[in-house]
Amino acid sequence: MFHLLWTAIIGLIVGAIAKFIIPGKEPGGILITMLIGIAGAFLGTFLGRAIGHYQPDQSAGFFMSLVGALILLGIYHLIRRSQTAV
Repeated sequence: MFHLLWTAIIGLIVGAIAKFIIPGKEPGGILITMLIGIAGAFLGTFLGRAIGHYQPDQSAGFFMSLVGALILLGIYHLIRRSQTAV
């Protein structure tokens, strides 16, 4: 139970830092920020395992979670920019 709460809190912090780093209009409020952080952790874990930085039973640390969230926000901005240009 506390693991899920801890994941949500870290996701909120990582998502907020990612939104602060990447300038521009970001989607949603606090819930979307938390989901971006949590999804960034999953992406960071996947990328870390792909390059051999994490073992199969390890999850991403704070830095790789932030990298994952930044990648997700970057993709969001690319898609949004291409939709408004058309």
